[in-house]
Amino acid sequence: MKKYLAVAATCLFAVSGQAHADEQGKTLFASSAKPIACAVCHTLADAGSAGAIGPDLDELQPSKEQILKVMKEGMGAMPSFAQTLSDEERDAIATYVSSVAGQ
Repeated sequence: MKKYLAVAATCLFAVSGQAHADEQGKTLFASSAKPIACAVCHTLADAGSAGAIGPDLDELQPSKEQILKVMKEGMGAMPSFAQTLSDEERDAIATYVSSVAGQ
């Protein structure tokens, strides 16, 4: 019985941890990212954003790896976020966007 409780607790912790990461990613995307929130430039239905400067992420459906690369290095008009967001923050945004884009 203890084994089953331990497994259940581990699963619950993993799910709640993922929910927190998704919420953090969504908040950063929508309003908190620096130097500018992602939602200002990008369209993403789940975030309720309709930016027209950068690509429509629902159409592009980028992978987490693609998002992390562009956030770190910048691309075109998009600045690098390497100095303004932590690795954890960039990872939260990339995880969030890659999991909801196009849905």
